[in-house]
Amino acid sequence: MSKILKTSNLSIGYKSKKETVTISQDLNLNLSSGKLISLIGANGIGKSTLLRTITGIQHPLAGTVFLNDKNIHTYKPLDLAQNLSLVLTEKLPPSNLSVFELVALGRQPYTNWIGTLTQTDIEKVQEALELTQIEHLAQKRHFEISDGQLQKVLIARALAQDTPLIILDEPTTHLDLLHKVSLFKLLKKLTQDTQKCILFSTHDIDLAIQLSDEMIIMTPDLVVQDEPCNLISKGSFATLFKDEHIIFDAEKGKFVIT
Repeated sequence: MSKILKTSNLSIGYKSKKETVTISQDLNLNLSSGKLISLIGANGIGKSTLLRTITGIQHPLAGTVFLNDKNIHTYKPLDLAQNLSLVLTEKLPPSNLSVFELVALGRQPYTNWIGTLTQTDIEKVQEALELTQIEHLAQKRHFEISDGQLQKVLIARALAQDTPLIILDEPTTHLDLLHKVSLFKLLKKLTQDTQKCILFSTHDIDLAIQLSDEMIIMTPDLVVQDEPCNLISKGSFATLFKDEHIIFDAEKGKFVIT
């Protein structure tokens, strides 16, 4: 198992001309191959800021993000796209693209300037469709499929990009419980089958506890990373919500409402 991404004394937040707003500081996180890692925290705690910082979209206030032992801000865009793929929750722009064509966009870091697919590219797209079990949707237009199916298509696109690290921002938003469970299980299987590292932010904490190899918990006071069982025994979940009516039951391994 190899480390793909690590942060060294990372501080995240925002700078303006008038002030600097620090969200979290001195973060030392490690993302390793073959791991499904969830990022959880209350609304507005800074999960998206953390994801934007470790993917190189946003500069840190201090510290460094290392991707494959290299400062992420020294990568050229094309090289970065061959090492890291990102799945965001934003809506797709209007188009007539089929599912196959949408997944094939993941090959852009490798195709020539015309975007012609080689045999290798086609094989990678086919493999991504098979891994996510959506081969039967290949010729459908992307607007003809359900939200749950589209989420799998976007994951397939990231798989076709063939990077060691895939990062997803709230992939289960707008999905019902059945499709949430299905997506979580798919992500778990993908890390085992491909040995890629997948990091995703989520509000579905109970599911994340059951299926994640490791979790990163963000609270106003600190950010911790560990296996779910260790986080439970340390009482880390008890600090997540400042509400006397929401309590974490360590024996059941889930939150209960009192």
